[in-house]
Amino acid sequence: MNDRSHQSMLMRVSEVAQELRLARSFVYELIQSGQLPAVRIGRSVRVPRAELEAWVRERAEMNARYP
Repeated sequence: MNDRSHQSMLMRVSEVAQELRLARSFVYELIQSGQLPAVRIGRSVRVPRAELEAWVRERAEMNARYP
């Protein structure tokens, strides 16, 4: 069975914050500044799971290169 079968493609900001162990307000700041990709659907803000995973990988690679 696919690991993603039980995961939503789009995550709520609260879910992103919980996953990253960051404050929800900080996640909103990342989105507002354009650092973290997000999708707006009406008044709702969602973060595509694939974009979040890529965003984390990019930061991990940057940290590995510049400790």
